[in-house]
Amino acid sequence: MDPAADMKSLISAIDAIDDIEVYGRVKSVQGLLIEIVGPVRELRVGGRVQIETTEGAHLAAEIIGFKSGHALCLPFGQLAGVRLGCRAIFQRHDGAAFPSESWLGRVIDANGDPIDGKGPLPRGAIAYPLRQNPLLAHDRVRVGEPLDLGVRCLNTFTTVCEGQRLGIFAGSGVGKSVLMSMLARNTNVDVAVIGLIGERGREVHEFIQEYLGEEGLANAVVVVATSDEAALMRRQAAFMSLTLSEYFRDQGKRVLCMMDSLTRFAMAQREIGLAIGEPPTAKGYPPTVFTELPRLLERAGPGTPTTGSVTGLFTVLVEGDDHNEPIADAVRGILDGHIVMERGIAERGRYPAVNVLRSISRTMPGCVPVDFRPVLAKARELMSIYSDMEELIRLGAYRKGSDPKVDRAIAIYPALEAFLSQDREETTTVAEGYKMLEAIVAEASAAD
Repeated sequence: MDPAADMKSLISAIDAIDDIEVYGRVKSVQGLLIEIVGPVRELRVGGRVQIETTEGAHLAAEIIGFKSGHALCLPFGQLAGVRLGCRAIFQRHDGAAFPSESWLGRVIDANGDPIDGKGPLPRGAIAYPLRQNPLLAHDRVRVGEPLDLGVRCLNTFTTVCEGQRLGIFAGSGVGKSVLMSMLARNTNVDVAVIGLIGERGREVHEFIQEYLGEEGLANAVVVVATSDEAALMRRQAAFMSLTLSEYFRDQGKRVLCMMDSLTRFAMAQREIGLAIGEPPTAKGYPPTVFTELPRLLERAGPGTPTTGSVTGLFTVLVEGDDHNEPIADAVRGILDGHIVMERGIAERGRYPAVNVLRSISRTMPGCVPVDFRPVLAKARELMSIYSDMEELIRLGAYRKGSDPKVDRAIAIYPALEAFLSQDREETTTVAEGYKMLEAIVAEASAAD
């Protein structure tokens, strides 16, 4: 062990101890909302409270608003044991993490506590607030070079640059978790931070053990908040994911921040907003949802000239396969591109079920080699022609020879479908994907 590092960790732990105990009392409980009376000067939005329950435990809560001089709080856990008059101790420090390099390979909860049974986490020397303002726009550098994701349909048709932010839009059961595991294992970055927000408890272990594996976990930190946890915990898991990404970015690392899903973050914020009386607007979502989304997403992106970058890949669960529902619509306007996964493609057995014609990367075509741009344009054209005529082709209403372009699109279709399909264990570099697609298009051109 490094004595200097141990001393810094000890100093940070001592600094976190409150020297003065200030407390109030529980005045009322309505639903999940706890009303606390206490000294006004100690009450602040975002402040943390420890409520002493009748069972001798401490329930963490956060101040989310005020009413008639009293603090309105939401709990991070169950309300069992909370009664009128319980002591509510106000914390000096708001939510913060103390990350270190030794957190790699670990699975933690929204509070930064380990849940993988591998022992305690070493405490870093510097506190990173969970609610951090994004870097100033003029301090950031431009997006970097193209990033190898290991998935050829994304590498070629929606090329991602270092520091870019993309959304993965998909309905339930379309294969976004498998795609995320492929990206986590294959993307050429230094560190991956994976936030599982509001996931089913069964799927968490499955994702970590089966999809991610030991190799993928070695250079990753997984933040977990399952669907049964309190809304504050689910929201905080998203904040924790970005906070850890910022820490590793400040260490000069190229970071991949993945979050599944933004929709469940928005749902958690909806619960919080409605609890304090915000008016529901679009599909029941209060205004703070659409305020918090850009503040969260803008924390990812390019760093400064002296730091690394955070490349963001965020899934959006489109309810009822409606890609124009409020959250999907809002996120699409914030991010630097979107990947659309469709149920119809998954049903015919092609995975990843990405509709490359509806997907877009806003850094293209600038990040694509000049020599390859005609190839990419030709492939898109042929896929678009086939898509327009697909219904007639399947019905047998199209007669071969009626249109040479349609004939070429039909001839190249099986090869393009095979190119877009990829097994979970398979990986393809950017250069390899370019060569494969170039060979397919060249074959179609030779048939002219």
